Amino acid sequence: MDFRLDDEQLARVSHVREFAQQVLSESARRRIAESAFDRELWNRAADLGLSGLPIPEQWSGSGFGALDTMLTVEALGFGCTDMGLVFSLCAHMFACAVPIWRYGDDTQRQRYLHRISKGELIAANAITEPESGSDAFAMRASAVRDGDTYILRGEKCFVTNAPVADLFLIYAKTDPSQSFFGVSGFLVPRDTPGLSVTDGGSKTGLCTSPWGSLYMDDCRIPASALLGEEGGGAPMFHDSMIWERGCLFAAYVGAMERVLQQSIDHARNRKQFGQSIGRNQSISDRLVDMKLRLETSRLLLYRAGWLYDQGEPYEEAIALSKLWISECSVLSGLDAMQVFGGTGVSSAAGVDRLLLDSLPSRIFSGTSEIQKELIARHMGLR
Repeated sequence: MDFRLDDEQLARVSHVREFAQQVLSESARRRIAESAFDRELWNRAADLGLSGLPIPEQWSGSGFGALDTMLTVEALGFGCTDMGLVFSLCAHMFACAVPIWRYGDDTQRQRYLHRISKGELIAANAITEPESGSDAFAMRASAVRDGDTYILRGEKCFVTNAPVADLFLIYAKTDPSQSFFGVSGFLVPRDTPGLSVTDGGSKTGLCTSPWGSLYMDDCRIPASALLGEEGGGAPMFHDSMIWERGCLFAAYVGAMERVLQQSIDHARNRKQFGQSIGRNQSISDRLVDMKLRLETSRLLLYRAGWLYDQGEPYEEAIALSKLWISECSVLSGLDAMQVFGGTGVSSAAGVDRLLLDSLPSRIFSGTSEIQKELIARHMGLR
């Protein structure tokens, strides 16, 4: 693997970092304090292509492979202090746009994918239910075929972007006797009769990324709303999670680098007992640990993206990357808080955001425990 970025990649990373710092981070503290999603900033990010990075150009995307997508999302995470906005963009891209691109027919792509890639439509993935978390395919939501239509019934929760979404990718059981092969995916517009959306309220982390619940009460949709094949929802969801687990977590690598730089600057400038606190081994050791976590996270991330792009076995590498980055970002968030001391506890300083935004990363896209199960399986232990 060649670790050198070419001139085009370097220019893109620099441009996205600068854009995120100057545009997307504007008024970030206010938005975070108010848990407010900003559609105008979403539109400006989409205008730069940040809502359709891996989608082919023929469908209005950028056509990036996994590694180039990771580099761009990493730059976005570095520059944008509003990780909720970054998270919403990534959930829109990887959990919704990617399945439509890879499994949709031309009619579905023509109807939705151009506008999703350009950010004109906001998409939301709905799979989790109150009684089925990590055991996602034990869902109770059902889709019953009735002539040229399906009737959806059930409930979904923790749906990222739900309060602002225009289109939902809803997973439901079409064969209750099956688990993995009994699930199908459906594209359901927000204004479909029988579909209602509730706001999930405020969150501790990723608080500017709205979430909510869906309720399907005899929600009748045309058979053409089926995405892919009937019973093919689970493999489709698994495929989208490969992109989400791999590429979304690049944002946390970028955020870790940003917070490390802030912590080093603080340690150099903050003086106690007549010297910079960075000269104290207890502080410098924390900063070295943060640096080590950043560099190992980046290596695992890039390796996973490179393997995917080369057509090599990648699932274990992506699970390793997701697990390591999510755990390391929490630990680095804790270290940054300790380096900043009382200032770190103040939300006005913004140092607490890495920790608070990282805590959910150990849960979404498959918990850390699920990643360990996947890795153990590849080690021949399951």
